Amino acid sequence: MWQKQKLTQFEGPLFKKIIHLIEYYIEQGILIIGERLLSERELAKKLQVNRSTVVHALDILTERGVLIRRQGSGTYINNQKWGVQAYSSINWHFPAHFYQNKKSFYHQKAEQIRKQQKRICDLANGDLPTAMIPKLLLPDISLNELIMYEKDSDDLQLGLPSLKLQIARYMQIQFAMQLDVNQILITSGTQQSLFLITQGLLKPGDAIGIESPSYFYSLPLFQAAGLRLYGIECDKEGIILESLKKLVEQHKIKWIFLNPIFQNPMGFVMSDIRKRAVLAFCRSQCIGIVEDDAYSSLAFNDNLTTLPIKKFDCYNQVIYLGSLSKYIGRNIRIGWMVAPREIIENLAKIRQHIDSGLSILPQLLAQEYLQSHYRTHQQWLRNQLQVKANQLMHWLDNRFVGKVSYHPPLGGFHLYVSLPVDTAVQELVILNQLLSQGIIVSQGTDFGDNLGKVRLSYGHFDQNLI
Repeated sequence: MWQKQKLTQFEGPLFKKIIHLIEYYIEQGILIIGERLLSERELAKKLQVNRSTVVHALDILTERGVLIRRQGSGTYINNQKWGVQAYSSINWHFPAHFYQNKKSFYHQKAEQIRKQQKRICDLANGDLPTAMIPKLLLPDISLNELIMYEKDSDDLQLGLPSLKLQIARYMQIQFAMQLDVNQILITSGTQQSLFLITQGLLKPGDAIGIESPSYFYSLPLFQAAGLRLYGIECDKEGIILESLKKLVEQHKIKWIFLNPIFQNPMGFVMSDIRKRAVLAFCRSQCIGIVEDDAYSSLAFNDNLTTLPIKKFDCYNQVIYLGSLSKYIGRNIRIGWMVAPREIIENLAKIRQHIDSGLSILPQLLAQEYLQSHYRTHQQWLRNQLQVKANQLMHWLDNRFVGKVSYHPPLGGFHLYVSLPVDTAVQELVILNQLLSQGIIVSQGTDFGDNLGKVRLSYGHFDQNLI
């Protein structure tokens, strides 16, 4: 494996050849996550190079987070994304395999269960259940009219004007927010919005902060763009300001990405006091905020404040991302971005070069939902999800006899649970027992968390299947 002639296939100085060789071994799966490397002295001997050259290469890979040095223990392949800088892979560079969310043994078994069993309780599925998706009628529009819309798509690259108007009205009714429709960009969902932001407002090597744990951690697009992820500690009111301040002292954070209302996976709602404090600090440090608001209309208590951070933004430092996927299903991929006009126009141009704009039909369906259905449907959806959440908590308490801990959800989709385990083996035993009953969950490690945490999406809980 470690042979000097292996270095000849790479170009550049000797230390860079060693870097490329280690990256190549990771890409090919020859070196796996968590594996311990040979010592510096042994590597130098195997590769027939000076030890100082090996040290220089390993230092660079450690700085990028690809390797982890442990005092008195050795050097290991990093098994997490926190702090890792990958080379940008948007231009078809093949990323190292641990950036691709390589499936764990548990994930592989869960996939088998999904394929083999028809009646399963898939609590790892974070999408809206089919039974809760509203039945929207196609708009009364002819094929010729649709063709004309598509023909004029260059003029509609920011989105259908009538849909943007409906979104502005929706935001006014929900949050008493006055939006300029010229600051709204229609997207095909939050994922596209995030992709455009990483390509238009960030560059490889930039550092961003996210909640820890967070669903952002599981998204490959940040690593594909060569960004470094850093976690911000949270409590029941959102990110902890002292943790954010400490992170900014240690790293040059460009943006923070937050999911403050019914956060995925923890389910907390950031308090208004915390929102204002985070805004003020980020403004003092010239840090932008990207806010993903996927669940704010799904509060179980009408008195709960679910205002977005954008509501308190007086200086256009927040890019707000809205979406309908948690209300009308992921197949109608419609979302929106609220940002200064110059930003959304530039991001729209990037999208135009990539996929030539948006399809009109999903926009018309979204417009129909906002015009005629969202009030009654969202109220019904809140009631259904609350019933499911209560059933799930009742089952958990009986199944584990009070040995699990969790905060009852205030709304949204997810319940975050601490299992009674101390080791990975104990956790796997519980997960396998649940799998044997057809119950699939999401592990906390999927979100950058530690051992013993699981996320349960109660929309898919069916007590008749347990």
